This record gives sequence, C-alpha cells and structure tokens, in this order.
Amino acid sequence: MIMNVAPAIVVLGQNSVTVARKIISVLPGATLYGLAGRTSGVDVSFTNFGETLRELFVQKTPLIGICAAGILIRTLAPLLSDKQQEPPVLAVAEDGSAVVPLLGGLGGVNDLARRIAEALDVKPAITTTGDLRLGTTLLSPPPGYHLANPDDAKKFISDLLAGAEVKLEGIAPWLSDSKLPINPKGDLTIQVTERLVTPTANCLVYHPATIAIAISDIIDDPVTLVQQLLADAKLERTSVAGIFAPITAAANPAIHAVASALGVPTRFFTPNQLESLLSKGYSPAQAAAIAATGTFPITPASAQIAIAIAPQPIDLNITGQPRGRLAIIGTGPGGLQWMSKEVKEILRSATDLVGYKTYLDLVGSLADGKQRHESDNREEEARAKVALDLAASGRYVAVVSSGDPGIYAMATAVFEVCDRYAKPEWDSIDIHVAPGISAMQAAAAAIGAPLGHDFCAISLSDILKPWSAIAQRITAAAEADFVIAFYNPVSKERTWQLAEARNILLRHRTPDTPVVLARNLGRPGQTVKAIALDELAPANADMRTIILVGSTKTRTIKRRDGNIWVYTPRRYTEQQVYI
Repeated sequence: MIMNVAPAIVVLGQNSVTVARKIISVLPGATLYGLAGRTSGVDVSFTNFGETLRELFVQKTPLIGICAAGILIRTLAPLLSDKQQEPPVLAVAEDGSAVVPLLGGLGGVNDLARRIAEALDVKPAITTTGDLRLGTTLLSPPPGYHLANPDDAKKFISDLLAGAEVKLEGIAPWLSDSKLPINPKGDLTIQVTERLVTPTANCLVYHPATIAIAISDIIDDPVTLVQQLLADAKLERTSVAGIFAPITAAANPAIHAVASALGVPTRFFTPNQLESLLSKGYSPAQAAAIAATGTFPITPASAQIAIAIAPQPIDLNITGQPRGRLAIIGTGPGGLQWMSKEVKEILRSATDLVGYKTYLDLVGSLADGKQRHESDNREEEARAKVALDLAASGRYVAVVSSGDPGIYAMATAVFEVCDRYAKPEWDSIDIHVAPGISAMQAAAAAIGAPLGHDFCAISLSDILKPWSAIAQRITAAAEADFVIAFYNPVSKERTWQLAEARNILLRHRTPDTPVVLARNLGRPGQTVKAIALDELAPANADMRTIILVGSTKTRTIKRRDGNIWVYTPRRYTEQQVYI
C-alpha cells in the first residue's frame, strides 16, 4: 500500500486524542483534526464535522474517524460513486478496541487497518473475502509493485474464489507466500515483469519497481531522452523506482525534471559510496546505477545517463539518501493561530527541528515525533551549521524562529554561514524560507494601525553592531519622521540603550508622541498598552517586548471603555475638499 497523501485523523472529543496519538506514531505526517470546543492539542480545529469530512474525502485524503462507523457512512454516502477513486476510510472505536475498514479497498484500506490495529494491539475487522481467503489483496499490491490492469482484477478474483488455479510468472514473494492456488498449469496467470507487455482478462500484470535511472550531468530535454531510452529497451515506466545520482548533482534540474515527469523520488549517493566504482572507470551515472541495483547498466555507455535493473524492487529507504531539505520558518509571535498553513505543513513533514528551546516549545504537538536539536538563543551560527549538516545528510530540517525568520532571525544566520564557510556538501541542499507574522505586525494589529504609513525596524541590540551605528539610524529615522519598531529593546545586560534611544527621539518628537509597548504577543500574559514618549524607560520593556514609536502624525483615539486605538494616517496633509 502506498499513500501519496498523509491521512487525516478526525476526533470529536478529548478522550479520543490519546488513541489518535498512538495511531500517529505509526503514521508519521498524519494530521489530527479535532472538534472545536471539545478538543485541545490538535493540529486543526473544525466546527462542522460533515463539511470537514466531505472536503477531505473529495481531496482523496485517507480518513480515520475515531467515532461510530455509522456517522462516517451517513456523512460520506452522498459522495460515493466510484470505488476505484475512493480514499481509504476507517472507523476506530473511541477506546481503540476496534478498527473497521469501511471504504477504499482499492486504495489499501485493509493494509492501513492492519497498521493501525497493530499500534493499538487489537485485531482489525477485515471482511473482504478475497483478502481473507487468498491471504493477499490483489487489487492493492504492496509498495514496490504496480497493477497494470485493475479493471480485469474483479473477474480474475471471482474466478479464483470459484476454484480456478493460477500460474505465477516472475518473482514476487508476497504472491508466492500467499494462499493463492498456484499451479504451473493453471488457467489464470499472474505475470511479474518490468517489461512492456499487453495484459489480458486472464492475466494480471504487476510491474515491480526494479528500474533505476541514473543521471549525473545537465541534459537537453532530459524527459524526452529518458522516455526514448525506456521505449528502446521495451521497459515499463511504472517499474521505474527512482532517479539516482551522485550527491554532487543533487541540484541538477534534469534529475528533478525526469523525477517529476515519471512521478518517482530522487536518491543520491555520497562520494564514499561511489568511490570504488569510479576508481574502476565507471562514469558517475553508471556508478550510481550500479549502486542502486547491484547490476550493470543495460543502456549504451554514457557519461550522463544510465539505466539498470535490480533483481527485486529497490528499497528506497536503504538506497542512497533523499536530497536534503532545509526550511527556515517563522511561527509568528505567539500561538498556533498566527502560524501559516505552509509553516504547519513543513513542521508536519520535517524530520528534525532546530532552534531555541522556547521557540521549539511554541509549535506544540507539531513537534511530536521529530528529532529536536535545542540550543541557546545566542548560538545562531552554531545552530545554522547543525541544521545545514543535518540537511546535507538527507534529512528534512526545519529551523524554527518566532515571528518572521527574515527579520532579526535565523534566515540571515543560515545564509551568513553558507556564505562564510561554503562547504561543498551544502550545495546539494534545497533551502526554503517560509515567512511568518512579525512581532511588529502583531503589535500594530493589537492596538489599531500605527504602521499605517512609512515605518522602519531597528534592533537596539549592540551585540552584532556598534551603538554608534544604531544611534545614527535612530537619528536618521527620527529626522525622516518614520514610525519606528524597536526590536530587542532591553536585556539583563543591556539597559541603557532604550533610554538613550528615547533621548535621541525627543530631539525630533514631542513628549506626548504615542508609544506602543507589546509584550508576550500571542502567549499567556500578553499585554499591549500605549504610553507617551517621555514616559518610555528601560523598566517598561524586556526581550519579549516590541516597541512601536509613532511619527509626528501618529494619533490616538480614546474609547469609552477606557482603552485607546493608535493609528498613523495615510495622508500627511489634510484631505482637500473640492466644491
């Protein structure tokens, strides 16, 4: 069974969350959906069970409902039309005592039920006759095999259940070790081959994932070339297990173009893994093909591309390594409600999380099952090196920052390290920056619109730059009449900088200029208040505080409840009225 989409686990009460976590332990990447108001600690909260379930079903998302089977059946009944297109749907008892596959027999629902049942230490309630009597699901082969003619399978299985015997051509342990009535003289045939063949009604054809395509250099029109090589060799494209290459070619667009066109993953070999083959005179592509299959390439000698066939399906879990991925993410300034959908998906998919412990704790259950690599908040360079080295080994690493990762955070640190040390193995990494809501945006939104006109951000930390540069920028921003967002205003070791910044500003701003102090944004103990500029003092702030200093145009609106709004007008002159 191969699931291209991670399952959704849907719960209606808090008692089901524990069972859901056990299921997630064997289904990494699964998303936990919980009914709002009745569950906590879930990945996604929903308010309408029916709409949520139907939307996921239409998206072909495997569904695991920890609830009564009846409610799942009644909710999805209007959508049932084509069983070949249905995703797996299972019902799991609230206490984990029963696992019942309901829909998606062709999508591997029985195999999924077995995995879940094993995690819960129960027996799955499988009722499929063919599965029970034949000991295997012919319509849903295991990973590494593709059924070429599923439309012929229904009658084929009916004939087997009626007493017909089958001869097996080719090697497939999952078939030979099953309860199939195998007889060399059987009227039915199961053929296992990576070659192009024409299936018939009495012959099921399975294509094993035994073909390795290796590419090492840039190639013009690589997709057309590979398709032609497969056709010339009379090989079936669904038997291609993956695209393989030396790790030094991991950024080669030809590799990823072919992988995308064939819908297969990429895997890469380190110089140490290919050294002995290269020393024997094989080209990098030939060496990669041999390393993937253990056999010699069948294509003509080429320095750029090679195709080889393994004697059994290639296990990508132990063959080469994936291209390393490094995502530098911003979780927003506080709770999960400010975290983008993109960031949540990265956190679910990542294998490793790197960051300051406080920030890693902010992601909550999205960190479950991940390798955590914690460090002190000031160890940015060391943290970046750890993340890059992990990604270079084929891991999917998320470097976690609060706020936006590109604003006084880890995105710059990673690129600084890449630029300064330029280790060759880092060139293979796919690096991506995922933005987050910044602290200054959250602070502004909490009190109105103080950033409604031109503004700038200045860090008051003089650890990485001299105070003279900071003072110069404060002066320039004050003279230019910018609204200013002050980051890192006060720490235990730095207390005088904020007072000095206030003194500079008072040379260009009136004492009653609005100043917004926002602390612990989106977290327990959040406070947002406005004071006058001449009241600003180090005691007002710490490292969890963002400070917004208004321009000469920034205004306040007093509300009847005693609170105020702060905003900066979009116009610097009064709007003219034409009569």
